[in-house]
Parts: sequence; C-alpha cells; structure tokens
Amino acid sequence: MTGLSADNAARSLRRNSLIGGGIALAILAAAPPTAGAHGFTGPLAWWLLLSFCLLPLAFSVHLLFDAALFRLAASHDTEEAGLAAIDDVLARMGLRTRDGRTAPLAERLAGCRRLLRLQRFSLVIGIALYAILLLDAANGGGV
Repeated sequence: MTGLSADNAARSLRRNSLIGGGIALAILAAAPPTAGAHGFTGPLAWWLLLSFCLLPLAFSVHLLFDAALFRLAASHDTEEAGLAAIDDVLARMGLRTRDGRTAPLAERLAGCRRLLRLQRFSLVIGIALYAILLLDAANGGGV
C-alpha cells in the first residue's frame, strides 16, 4: 500500500477486509458439515478453529473502520486536513488523545499493513486447522 492516496487506501483496506472476513466465515460455515463434529482431539480442535476464524473477523472489522477513516480523509481538499479530521474523530470517540501531532499517511498505512499481516496469519492457521479436521473426518475421525 505504499504511495497510495487515502481514497485508494480505503478501497484496498475495504477489499482486503471483506475477502479475509469472507474466508473466515466460509470456514466457519463449512467446517461442521464437512469435517464432522468429532475431530482428532475433540473439542480442542474446534475451539482452536473457532478462535482462529474469529480473529480474522475482528481484524476485518478493524480494517473496515480504518477504511472508513481513510474515506473521511479522502473527502477533504488536502491530505493534511483529512488526516487532522481522522485525529479529531478518534479523539472525539476517546480512542486517541490529542497530542497536537498529526501522523503522516505512510505511518498510518504501516499500522494497517500490520493488521493485514495479522489477519492473513490467523487465516492461514485457521485454514490449516480446517484441513486437519477435514483429513481427520475423511480418515474416520476415530476418537
């Protein structure tokens, strides 16, 4: 996302958020009927799968919020005014204290990239857990 405007960043974040959240929801919807209710370690595997599918959903919500903030920034005439508007909204919501410094767009995008990496990492773990449950169910799920 380097070199992006606030509007392009908002679109990219929204797209990544919806794709990641959609994958997590698809796993949650498909796992019980396809992998069966009894996995290799019983409830532990299902709790882990649930956790690693809810994490990407939480990151998706956060990314959608960031996308809305970047959309707000893009609605202003200058980047500086848009970023100041983001800081004002965050301060009014009590999510950030006003310190007089406006973080540049690149710094804000770095935080979003970190969230995307965390979302993707938790999705990979969720997909791996689903694959293990699916293989276990295909082999008879013998507990």
